[in-house]
Amino acid sequence: MTEAEAEHKTAPSPAPVPGSIVPPWREGLPVTVLAPDYQRILGVLEERQPAGRGPLKAREIAREVGLGTTSAKVEGARSKARRLAERGWLVQETSGTFSADRRPVAVPGAGSSA
Repeated sequence: MTEAEAEHKTAPSPAPVPGSIVPPWREGLPVTVLAPDYQRILGVLEERQPAGRGPLKAREIAREVGLGTTSAKVEGARSKARRLAERGWLVQETSGTFSADRRPVAVPGAGSSA
């Protein structure tokens, strides 16, 4: 076996890791492409939707995912939720709350669909 073949066999799998990039949401893209922290945030919000409960604030998200409610943890949750909303995985309401609705987002350089 050559050195290149050995390196290829030991290369890490493309599983999401903490700090990984959040891809834009599109139909059929599984949540497993997201890092675990992002998956937990989506899970908390998706559990609320069928029960007819409304969107959550960042403080509530942080508490629900088990981070606590210190300022640093709340801001971390808010940052992650905003990133998910910017990429179409969540919707950020004008009130600053987040819900589990999804929407496609424009991807720069992807070209027109028309």
